[in-house]
Amino acid sequence: MKKKPLIVLTGPTAVGKTETSIALAKAVGGEIISADSIQVYRYMDIGSAKISKEEMDGVPHFLIDELDPSEEFNVVVFQKLAYQYMDAIYQRGHIPIVTGGTGFYIQSVLYGIDFEENKTDFSYRKELEEYSEKYGAEALHKRLQQVDQESARRIHANNVKRVIRALEYYKQTNQTISEHNQIQQKKESPYQFVYFVLNRERCELYRRIDLRVDIMLKQGLVKEVEQLLKRGYSRDLVSMQGLGYKEIAASLEGELSLEEAAERIKRDTRHFAKRQLTWFRREKEVTWVDMKQFGDKKELLDYLLSVLQERGIYKAMEY
Repeated sequence: MKKKPLIVLTGPTAVGKTETSIALAKAVGGEIISADSIQVYRYMDIGSAKISKEEMDGVPHFLIDELDPSEEFNVVVFQKLAYQYMDAIYQRGHIPIVTGGTGFYIQSVLYGIDFEENKTDFSYRKELEEYSEKYGAEALHKRLQQVDQESARRIHANNVKRVIRALEYYKQTNQTISEHNQIQQKKESPYQFVYFVLNRERCELYRRIDLRVDIMLKQGLVKEVEQLLKRGYSRDLVSMQGLGYKEIAASLEGELSLEEAAERIKRDTRHFAKRQLTWFRREKEVTWVDMKQFGDKKELLDYLLSVLQERGIYKAMEY
């Protein structure tokens, strides 16, 4: 049976994914599934650089504005919902375009990673949460280093939720989650796909990140965070740990000045972009797209379409 076509368009934050994905979707008759861990939440628009209805330009988007900030969203939820939307897109005779910067989300769909539900030991989870609160995220991260150095290297200490999940998995299965992921990554994709990674020179990417943060602040990021807190969404929520939100919330609580918060957002976003690129470099069958090689948007789009045609995706879909 012929594999179904799938386009992935990703890259580090602020590289230019949104505009490029719209142009590509309009050219091939595609529909977009967002692989972003924050844009899925309502009321979190400015800090997530969420695409507006006007920017969508009539292109259907999914996993944007679908959950409240208090609801849980993780790779398992993403995979389940993404598959549902992909099935509907295929039924309409269109092609799904997965776009966003969360590499693990993309990988979960592309290779059908099996997240076998183990019985969750809530008592152990609570123990780990209490340990983190008492001794700090770094101490918890050291516990992960003792049993799974590879996961500890990949998961930042501040990402307490993922650190806990990795420790839980080890306790439940006596296998490291990194070993499990390596086995899953060896799977062949069930899709006929092209995996585009947009990239820019580091200095240009960092300039765009700094500019984006300045624009967010001018657009009202502080007011957006204030409104979220007034709605009862606490700083402890996973959604509120997103870049931009946790720093502004700390500023509103008097822990940082607004200037310090802005500089921290810029610094941490640059670090995040670097980690994203490290992830994409480890992925297989990736088509890197150096943005500086193209004089304008049309040249870039023509190149993307030529790759799709060469791989039999664009030609295979008739619009």
